[in-house]
This record gives sequence, C-alpha cells and structure tokens, in this order.
Amino acid sequence: MRTAPGTAGAAAEPGSAPDAGRWPGLAEVPDVPARALVAKRIFLAAVRGLRVRVHLPGGRVVGGGGFGDPVMRIVRPDEFYRRIGADGLIGFGEAWMTGAWDADDPTGVLTVFARRLDRLVPKPLQRLRRWAVAVRPVDEENTPSGARGNISRHYDLSNDLFALFLDETMTYSSALFEPGDELADAQRRKIDAVLDAAAVGAGTRVLEIGTGWGELALRAAGRGAEVVTITLSEEQRTLARRRFEEAGVADRVDVRLCDYREVSGTYDAVVSVEMIEAVGERYWPAYFAAIDRALAPGGRACVQSITMADDRMRAARDTWTWMHKYVFPGGLIPSTEAIDDALAEHTRLRVVQRRDFGPHYAETLRLWREGFLARAEEVERLGFDATFRRMWEFYLAYCEAGFRAGYLGVSQLTLARRVR
Repeated sequence: MRTAPGTAGAAAEPGSAPDAGRWPGLAEVPDVPARALVAKRIFLAAVRGLRVRVHLPGGRVVGGGGFGDPVMRIVRPDEFYRRIGADGLIGFGEAWMTGAWDADDPTGVLTVFARRLDRLVPKPLQRLRRWAVAVRPVDEENTPSGARGNISRHYDLSNDLFALFLDETMTYSSALFEPGDELADAQRRKIDAVLDAAAVGAGTRVLEIGTGWGELALRAAGRGAEVVTITLSEEQRTLARRRFEEAGVADRVDVRLCDYREVSGTYDAVVSVEMIEAVGERYWPAYFAAIDRALAPGGRACVQSITMADDRMRAARDTWTWMHKYVFPGGLIPSTEAIDDALAEHTRLRVVQRRDFGPHYAETLRLWREGFLARAEEVERLGFDATFRRMWEFYLAYCEAGFRAGYLGVSQLTLARRVR
C-alpha cells in the first residue's frame, strides 16, 4: 500500500492534534493575531446573513438560520480564526481536519457557504484576493513527470481504501440515476451512456484515457470492442488487469501505464471519464489534440467532465486550494466555454451533443460519504489515522456541497470532427 501523509501508525482520536511527523505544518497553529482578528470579523459578519446556525463556546449562537438549518460548532475559536486568517479557505478546511470546528451535517453547512461563496467576503476586500490566496507550487505542474506524481498521490493511496466506499464496479466518477437504482446500477448506466455516445460496439477499436479500476473497459469489451486503456496509477493498473483476467476479457483489453501525450495509433472511439480535471489548464490543448490525433476518420469521442462557471474558473485558475494541497494536486475544473475554446483552437473536434447531470453527482457523493463513514473502523485498520479520516470526510462533503449548490456541474460531451 502506498501511503500519504498521516496514513501510517496508530490512529488518533477524532479532533485530536495531528501528529507533527505525519502532518508537517498542520500540527502547528499559525501565529497571526492581526489577521485572525480580521478573519473573525469577516466570518461573523458573513454568517449573520446565512441560513446556518454557528454555535460558539459559552452558548452564543450566530447566524440567520432557524432551528431546522444546519449547525456549525466552533470548538476552538482562537485556532479557527488563526487558521482562516493565515490561509483563508485552506485554513478553513484544516480547521475541520484538526477539529477546531465541527458539524453533524458538514455537507449542509458547506452547501450554505457554497451558495454564497462569491459574497462571503466584502467587495472592497475581494480586490485584495490576488495577494491573499496561495499560488500553486511549481512541483505540481502537470508535466509528464509531474502528472505521474500528482496522480500517484491520490489514486495510489490504496485500492483497499477505495473499495471500502465505492460500489462493486469500483467506479470513481458521477453515476447517472434512474428511480430505484442502486449505485452500481447507476454507474453502469453512466458508462453505457458514454459508450453509446462514442458508438462503441462489436469490433470497435477503443482508446480510454484514464482507466480507473477498469469497469468502462470491461463493459466495452463486453460489447465486443478491442480496448486500449491508459493510466498513470500503478495501483489502478494492477487491479484493473486482475479484473480483466477474471472476467475473461484480457485478450481484448490492453491496459498500459502511459501518459495521454504518449498515445499512438488510431481508434474508432476515444472515451475519457473525469480525467480532464487532473490535466491542468496549460495542458488542455495537448489533451484534446491527443484525442484528435487518436480518432480515426468518422470516429466519435465522449469526454465526461466536472465543470464550473467560466468566471469562477478564471478566478480560480492560478490559485492553490485546500483540494490541491490535500486531495487532488495540480488540477483545475474547466468550464464548458474553456473546453469549446480549446477544441476550436487546437483540434478539428467540436461538441455535437451534451448531457448535464450535476445533481446526480451530489447523490453519488452522498452515497460515497455514507459508505466511507460506515466503514471508518476498516479505514483505520488500513492504517489511515483520524486526521486523514476527517480530511476524507471533508473532501466528500465539500464536493457534494458544490454540486448541491450548483457551484459545480458535470457533463458528458460527445465530440466529432467538424464538417467542412
């Protein structure tokens, strides 16, 4: 098992101080009294207009919400304000990780904040944003070598960890639900929609960019297709290969440890599910150009992508967030406008069909989060400490809130060559 910070050794109690050896920098509370005071004033002013009830020590309650609204508990106010004063939203997430704030329904709390994210900080102070937010580290640049490291930090944590909260298909992307669906049913429906969009059938030569743990390639092979699927994760390749062998389709699926920039050959269909978010804005042209080069005349591609509004994407493009620091280094969620621009400027491809289903991702994440929390003892036995478990809960709740608030969306984009 590959380990990330905080994954080795005995587990800590939830909310206890992080182990300084495993979580360098997190165990020490920033000493920024002036910035903490400003953060306190901004935070308390912001929550007074929100439908969330903030409980402070001593019984004080702040917030415009009623008794049915989500409750946020500030457990250690001094630490909480110092962390957000020093590091903004990164500090807000870190304060959850250390237990400086807590909530029975973190998704509910975060959804309220996500709906008002653009208005939480007063407009005069928003002009100072460029000096207040962190800049992305150079070592997270998605060069061929950097991309391997970024992918490994997340996907090579442990296959066993992901198996605890994903469904039997081991699919780590938004499902597509119909009434009465179990999660596995909805995941297979999503995959079938991607394969249908790319016209995958018997004899189709398929390139998949981003293997995951192999379910899409399995279903494509089940249709009689010949599949080349690529990944940068050694852990994913190992499990995917085993699944292909056990399903009896190893002769029709070739799984390679390969960067999308290294792909050769031509294919009737190219599919890529929630891979583009890890590519980085600088490399979107190369990503789409690789799809264009690989696609045979008359072929179709389907790309599933998480999306955000174009103005929000442009505001976030150069910042370093809690998500980058702890979960997905090097990534950026595109807007559909940015995808259209990259296609128009660097390829012969255009979007010919689009399916949006953001609320389905919120439901997918809810089920993942519930599954993760229900298996907390097993997560601990894998060697992931309490700080990691709080981090992972926050990650899943944070993402779910983004989709529930409409801040994030997800789209399946069918691509075909422009007709001259």
